[in-house]
Amino acid sequence: MKKIFLALLVTGATISGASAQVEIGLKVSPSITSLRADAPSQYALQSKSSKISLGGGLVVDYFFGENYAFSTGVELAGKGGKITYYDENTRSTQTQKIGLQYLQVPLTVKLFTNDIATDTKLYFQLGGTLGGAIAGKIDGDKYYTDPGNTSAGQTKAIKHVIIPDASVLLSVGTEYQVGQSTKVFGGVSYHRGLLNIDNYFEDSRGFSSATLKNSEFALDLGLKF
Repeated sequence: MKKIFLALLVTGATISGASAQVEIGLKVSPSITSLRADAPSQYALQSKSSKISLGGGLVVDYFFGENYAFSTGVELAGKGGKITYYDENTRSTQTQKIGLQYLQVPLTVKLFTNDIATDTKLYFQLGGTLGGAIAGKIDGDKYYTDPGNTSAGQTKAIKHVIIPDASVLLSVGTEYQVGQSTKVFGGVSYHRGLLNIDNYFEDSRGFSSATLKNSEFALDLGLKF
């Protein structure tokens, strides 16, 4: 009986210690997003302008050292931007304003400094995100009619992109402890898409070697409990 009690006590202490190493919070991330467009020059496919987006979600920091944590979570992120291309059928330049919604999981390492002021630390975050597009609009509509091929009818905007995406994430910010276990943080992050998400220009319009990749600059504001 004593051995069982001792084992339970050790197990409880271990779980308690492990729990103390995990910090969970919420964040909101307004951002400026754009699409990096590329194709042979005859198609004139290029990025025109960025758009304002909004994201946010759950933050989970698992500490494996005093100043080192594996940081993950689940996020909703808005992405997209405005692009232009030359349409041979209409003999004119066409514009698409693409808005995408992603569900993604960050897989990163977060490094903290010692206190630079009372209860205040800097953090640096490096890693990536894996996610997938869950919704999309072109020119504010869920459906799109190709001006150079109106006989084809409408297509779903979300079908114009490949669902999975992966990106590199770099971030720097400040974390301030406001209570025994409550912290607020703010930082800036850069997300650079690695995958070609185009599922329209090359397949439907015949633009050979056309690519679209996501880019995002975000302001991250959050609270950890």
